[in-house]
Amino acid sequence: DSEKLTLLILNISINAIVIMDSYGIVTDWNHRAEKMLGWTREEAIGKRLDELIIPTRYIQAHRQGLEKFLRTGIGPMLNQQIEHVALRRDGTEFPIELSVSPLQVGNAYIFSGFIHDISGRKAAEQQIRQAQVNLAIAHNELKIAQQIQASLFPSAALSSENFEVVGMCRPADKVGGDYFDYFYRGREQLDIVIADVSGHAIGPALFMVETRSAIRAQNNLSATPAQTLGILNNFLFHDLNHSDYFISLFYLQVELKQQLIKFSNAGHPPPLMLNIYSGEFRQLDGDGLLIGIRRNVIFEQQEISLAKGDLILFYTDGIIEAENSGREFFGIVRLKQALLELAKETPQTIIDKLFGALTQFTKADTFKDDITLMIFKWQC
Repeated sequence: DSEKLTLLILNISINAIVIMDSYGIVTDWNHRAEKMLGWTREEAIGKRLDELIIPTRYIQAHRQGLEKFLRTGIGPMLNQQIEHVALRRDGTEFPIELSVSPLQVGNAYIFSGFIHDISGRKAAEQQIRQAQVNLAIAHNELKIAQQIQASLFPSAALSSENFEVVGMCRPADKVGGDYFDYFYRGREQLDIVIADVSGHAIGPALFMVETRSAIRAQNNLSATPAQTLGILNNFLFHDLNHSDYFISLFYLQVELKQQLIKFSNAGHPPPLMLNIYSGEFRQLDGDGLLIGIRRNVIFEQQEISLAKGDLILFYTDGIIEAENSGREFFGIVRLKQALLELAKETPQTIIDKLFGALTQFTKADTFKDDITLMIFKWQC
């Protein structure tokens, strides 16, 4: 009865249990060992353990360790749980957790080995390590993309005795789809553009780069804002149409000598034009579809003479659609009020304080959408 009970206990164990005598011969082998190692109990008993489950490269060390323990009683691998490698009947190796306990019976020893297959755990650990490597690579690539994208924005304000223009962009993610730019196209013409590719992250960021490249590559100094948007729309249509993205874009040209602005709009939130002396607002808008909706779009163009104290705020919808904890939008009314209060400040100060007002309203410094602000101030 005692032997039957012992055998029952051995066979219901979730671990493989292998018992070996002091000569290295298997004396018992439970049901789990049969399944795990491939040898039946009858086949295993009476054979050397090292010839059944120990890979060839470890057999010599196993025999030397057994001999040393029997001679000195010292066995560094005994009575502790270690990770090792076992050999199946079919010759395949697999990782195990192993604990071996010696028991003296008379003048001899028996050794009880408890073997747990950790193949699943090791595979999971490998997947986690690989995922961590992939994540680190992705983070590094995003960081590089962020640095590249940041380098594409104007690095500093542009100013003269007549005007100053400056902008900033805060992506919702590491990279975003907002774009702003200002540059001279000829000695007496300043071009200003702001755009928003639908969505944010890598896809929109790539279209932002393509949009910037297309705009900067245009060498036709006589092209008007409306003509520029028409060319840009046809150039980007195929790529946008096949990727389900679109772009809202506002293009403005300042004729410096004539003190005149010309502008066209491709579905972008209209910039706010404020005269700091009269306090009057005007929205700069014009008919025109989003970039990438259909080919050969005709964009409306408008012209306005500049007056001393005119200030133009360009923005993307991320700022007016930012919400506070009560799900209330920052909105165009608050934006106008904040701009009116800050109108006499420098353009950079206006941008900094507008963004400060936004963070105060939302009680947050991260946002669901990219946020871009740009200020043009006419000083004549």
